[in-house]
Amino acid sequence: MNLLAIDTCTEVCSVSLLLDNKKIDRFVEGVEKSSSLILPLCDEVFDEANILPKDLDGVLYTRGPGSFTGVRMCTAVVQGISFAHNIPTLGLSTLEVIGYGASKKYNKDKVAIALDARMGEVYWAYYINNKIHNESLKKPNEVDSLGAEYIGVGTGWGAYEELSFHSGVNDFISECHPQATNLIDLALEYIDRGVKMTFDIAMPVYLRNNVAHKSLK
Repeated sequence: MNLLAIDTCTEVCSVSLLLDNKKIDRFVEGVEKSSSLILPLCDEVFDEANILPKDLDGVLYTRGPGSFTGVRMCTAVVQGISFAHNIPTLGLSTLEVIGYGASKKYNKDKVAIALDARMGEVYWAYYINNKIHNESLKKPNEVDSLGAEYIGVGTGWGAYEELSFHSGVNDFISECHPQATNLIDLALEYIDRGVKMTFDIAMPVYLRNNVAHKSLK
């Protein structure tokens, strides 16, 4: 199965191509507007694999939450590839991809994910035994009380010191980002459980509404 995975939903940008059970990965961080690099990165992995977009069996993507520009960019690129070549897609939560990747990397069954959503809020969820829970937009003092058995990951932990106090999570890593290579592994688990890719339009998930109204306060 030939699968392309795309993530541009946060301050990093990554692409992973699965071809004949081997991956070709690209990951970029520390570059302003890194989401604008997504198309050149896709071209790079296609060239390295010597295939064309039409040779794909599916496109995987992070659907948000995250940066409004990054989420829109990700879904727009996926829509373009899918429509142009009649390829099915599967979108998964940015928070779930981060939680899944951290669970595997740090060998933890309990992961608390907090992304800095600006405006004094975080995109919040927790990941227990391979399942995401309670995806929401919260103020740092409104997050769930979880306990020290969790590890915290995501930019929210570096942005808001009070997260640790209110969640009870003492061990956290703020420099933990979604990666397309983890998106492929997570999507394959979903597919093995019978989840189907779809030809429906790739749609974003923001969790926040009325951002313009809030930003004026």
